[in-house]
Amino acid sequence: MTTGARIRERRKELGIPAEYLAEKLGVSPATVYRYESGAIEKVPGDLLPAISRLLGTTPAHLMGWDEADASAPPPGFLPLPATVRLPLVGQIACGTPITAEQNIEDYVAVPEAAHATFVLLCKGDSMAPHILDGDLVYIRKQPTVETGEVAAVRIGTEATLKRVYTAPGQLILQPDNHDYPPQVYAGAQLEEVTIEGKAVGLYRAM
Repeated sequence: MTTGARIRERRKELGIPAEYLAEKLGVSPATVYRYESGAIEKVPGDLLPAISRLLGTTPAHLMGWDEADASAPPPGFLPLPATVRLPLVGQIACGTPITAEQNIEDYVAVPEAAHATFVLLCKGDSMAPHILDGDLVYIRKQPTVETGEVAAVRIGTEATLKRVYTAPGQLILQPDNHDYPPQVYAGAQLEEVTIEGKAVGLYRAM
């Protein structure tokens, strides 16, 4: 098995989209696919440590130097928990359920114990330092959350992650990053806002 094939195998095992790996490496998704297919025969040595960290393995494993025990996790890593494949939601089509086919970009593996329904890719730093740009956030679909909980909230065709607070006649979406102001909805504006689910976990590359 080639290094590229091992990268593809490990990425699929973790349910990590090629686009996510490409973004973290600073290359195009097409380049990642060419590494994996062997169209580019040699993966650059300076990228292997970063790829290994993102995939939770070692350069030696990706190079095939530990094939004698390829089924065992690399030293220092725990076996993966039981996982389920959930939809990764991207751009939201107006008027469709959030997990409708046209909203799904890929499927990713999520720990079964999270009891999540779908996954959002966090964009921007409004929820820093707790949720960072590029994090994959696990969402359990439900129409309400407790005050102060982080939720996936749909506003028109946008899905955003914010802490949810309520006041008489108001819904307040509060960023964790104090550089961003809260978003306050009242009256007819409330019809634009839908709570899609509660954030129950996340995946962050090492």
